[in-house]
Amino acid sequence: MAEILPSRLTVESPPSAGDRESGTTVPLIETEKLSLFYGRAQALKEISLGIRERVVTAFIGPSGCGKSTFLRCFNRMNDLIDNVRVSGHCRIGGEDILGSDVDVIELRKRVGMVFQRSNPFPKSIFENIAYGLRLHGARDRKAMAETVERSLRGAALWDEVKDRLDESALGLSGGQQQRLCIARAIAIRPEILLMDEPASALDPIATMKIEELILDLKKEFTIVIVTHNMQQATRISDYTAFFYLGELIEYDSTHRIFTNPQKKQTEDYVTGRFG
Repeated sequence: MAEILPSRLTVESPPSAGDRESGTTVPLIETEKLSLFYGRAQALKEISLGIRERVVTAFIGPSGCGKSTFLRCFNRMNDLIDNVRVSGHCRIGGEDILGSDVDVIELRKRVGMVFQRSNPFPKSIFENIAYGLRLHGARDRKAMAETVERSLRGAALWDEVKDRLDESALGLSGGQQQRLCIARAIAIRPEILLMDEPASALDPIATMKIEELILDLKKEFTIVIVTHNMQQATRISDYTAFFYLGELIEYDSTHRIFTNPQKKQTEDYVTGRFG
């Protein structure tokens, strides 16, 4: 296997323009020697990296390399799987989120998630957005309606559905349903938005709309996306992490990963020699 980055180091993405202007250098998301086991099988091997805020970071690598498992560490979705054990640290805003005293509901309010396949509730378009707001205590109908509109606008969906908010969300196209799920995720104003292959089941036109949306949303949110589509990674991400067999092989600016990778294994993957 190619030489990997020393696990004792936290690999941070280079400062963005916003970081340089504000003087911010501390990563928003930081892992240190993070390992994860499914029973006796080790899925993640001492991964250390740092992700700065308001950038798009892509996780790439062949199927089964651990990228989606690593993504789910950030909102502890792996807790829902039996016989999972995690070691190391995962910090968001300096707080280690793996502790037993962490309020997981509050964590998932801070860290929203959009899954590979759209999963709208069998409710109206309006209620799909309002449902999460009610779970977090919203009661004022006028304020809720304003948030629903703002979220649908943020997901570039308002103009397409504003006259059918009381209709079932299941009547939307696949691409519209995925944007609805994004609107639902951003309605509660998370700091971080996780996306696990959000466009893999969509046609090229719908995929383009999702990608345009991601580029717009990074003005407000820190976005981490898992993708098998390397062209997509080059189009939308600022930084890219390449995983293989549960290890972080290389993490750098997307431009450098795809034009001048430092590890031969990375080069072999991005040039299509395996994958």
